[in-house]
Amino acid sequence: MSPQFSSSTATNPKTSLKKKLTILGGIIGVTALLMFLISSNPPKSKRSKPSKAPQMTVETKVLVPEIFQVMIESFGTVKPRTQSILFAQVSGQITKVSEQFRDGGFFEKGDILVQLDDRDYTSEVKVSQASLLSANQVLLEEKARVAQAQADWQRLGNGKKASALVLRKPQLEAAKAQVLSAQAKLDKAELSLERTQVIAPYAGRILKKQVDLGQVVTSNSQLATIFAVDYVEIRLPIKNKDLALINLPEVYRDIGEQGSKNDVVLTSDLMGMQSWKGKIIRTESAIDEQSQQLYVVAQINRPYDAETSLGSPIKIGQYVTAQIEGKALSNSLVIPSSAIYQGSYVYTVENALLMRKEVSLSWKNGTQAIIKSGLSVGDELVLTSLGQVSSGTPVAIEGRVKNKRNKHRKGNNQGSKKREEMAKRKADREAKGESL
Repeated sequence: MSPQFSSSTATNPKTSLKKKLTILGGIIGVTALLMFLISSNPPKSKRSKPSKAPQMTVETKVLVPEIFQVMIESFGTVKPRTQSILFAQVSGQITKVSEQFRDGGFFEKGDILVQLDDRDYTSEVKVSQASLLSANQVLLEEKARVAQAQADWQRLGNGKKASALVLRKPQLEAAKAQVLSAQAKLDKAELSLERTQVIAPYAGRILKKQVDLGQVVTSNSQLATIFAVDYVEIRLPIKNKDLALINLPEVYRDIGEQGSKNDVVLTSDLMGMQSWKGKIIRTESAIDEQSQQLYVVAQINRPYDAETSLGSPIKIGQYVTAQIEGKALSNSLVIPSSAIYQGSYVYTVENALLMRKEVSLSWKNGTQAIIKSGLSVGDELVLTSLGQVSSGTPVAIEGRVKNKRNKHRKGNNQGSKKREEMAKRKADREAKGESL
């Protein structure tokens, strides 16, 4: 029995190893087959082609030539036409002042603004008048003596020529000189008396008063600062690039003034929105050294009248902005300034594609620009604000998209109406059939 047991135990390990090798070979074969199948049939991408439909809608403008009125922008401060300081020309106490002698008060030419005590000057006038009467009396007496001397010489002179001393001519001239001196003293006294009244030299307004009633002033004392109110002036700088677009008034030595006095509208928001109409009356003769710009002067006539000043009257020193009428340019391509990017290029639409075009400008302000080159008549300019967009991007035009939508909605509405009418007719036929 022992040898049989040994034989069976020896064969079992061999059978087990063979099975293991068979299983391992099958696994390797299946793995190789799977790898072959995977490499032979790679996965296919399901990505679709990029859509050619427009991804954005833009607003456009077809460029056409037009007549464009250039308006030059500038700024400045209001200055009076004439500004003066009133001085006392004689000494004395202020006994009376005008009701308008106050800061901001208006006055007319010839108004008495300040009255000084004139009693001393009235006395001087009377003394001078008395001196003149005495001098005239002496002159009359001397003329009588001259006449008597001539008569005596003719009677006793034996035909000889009389000397000037015999005829009392030096004494006569001295008497005449006394009369002239007395007359001059009287004129001076009357002038001093006249100067006790400080009279307005022009129609104006008090900018600042410096004296008041009861004050004693001396000669050359400052009484007030005044300015004329017939018109005010504003000094306006013109940019060098705008000089060719405005016809400025210029004065030539041989032919006088040339050019035109352009209209100008001046505005200020100091006390709400205010505006005044004026004229460019002159061009300065020199370029400003600091700004290297040419200045023109605008004038507003009668700026303190109620008809001219809508709201509050204009103030001296007030800051204003100006719109100056320039030349009217024909056949101009005018576009909004907002359509220009980095000051050098714009976008247009060609065949439903966005195109970038480089442009150069002949003039530009805050809202509009005139194209010098880069665009042509008929180009479709993009007005919608865009960022960095590549040329060739498909776009849809806003107005045309709306029209298509409206047509589509109109067609849908018509179709729904037709369906409603057909349903109604069917219901009518069915009702007639039931009644029969």
